[in-house]
Amino acid sequence: MSNAFPEIYLVRHGETEWSLLGRHTGRSDIPLTANGEAAARQLADRLTGLSFSAVWSSPSERARKTCTLAGFGSGAVIKDDLAEWDYGAYEGITTKAILADRPGWQLFRDGCPKGEFAADVGDRADAVIHALRQTAGTILVFSSSHFLRVLAARWLGLPPEDGSRFVLDTASISVLGYEHDLTEPVIRRWNQR
Repeated sequence: MSNAFPEIYLVRHGETEWSLLGRHTGRSDIPLTANGEAAARQLADRLTGLSFSAVWSSPSERARKTCTLAGFGSGAVIKDDLAEWDYGAYEGITTKAILADRPGWQLFRDGCPKGEFAADVGDRADAVIHALRQTAGTILVFSSSHFLRVLAARWLGLPPEDGSRFVLDTASISVLGYEHDLTEPVIRRWNQR
């Protein structure tokens, strides 16, 4: 369905070795796998015909490389607030391993020791949303799963912890937008592969 309002295209980076293994990848610069690079190249076809007034990327290598392989690297602006959740002491560790030491742990509820909590990520997401709403036109954003999930929750006015209710596959495309007017933010499409 066509929409006269600006849209925000969210792209999760392509597969990395750590994303494949379920290891929390916040600030570590883990490169894309060969499959991740191939999926990033395929994004170009999936985004063909769309016009963007701005392209923003997380500072991570995986997001920047995905952006470049999708054909948008030359015009991309790096935005530090788009960085993935800082997992602190849980960087590089799987949820299964964390649960072995800390039964019942949930990232969105409990956060990470020496890292960020949902409210911290929510503050960064709010800053991004403010900037998005100040920029006219459709914007393309490359980032990582947990940050984009919090961004979606905050876009809808939900608490950052509600990012837990969304999932994102690697190299997926999601679209934020509006329904009847600019006071009605919605998710127009989610996790398209």
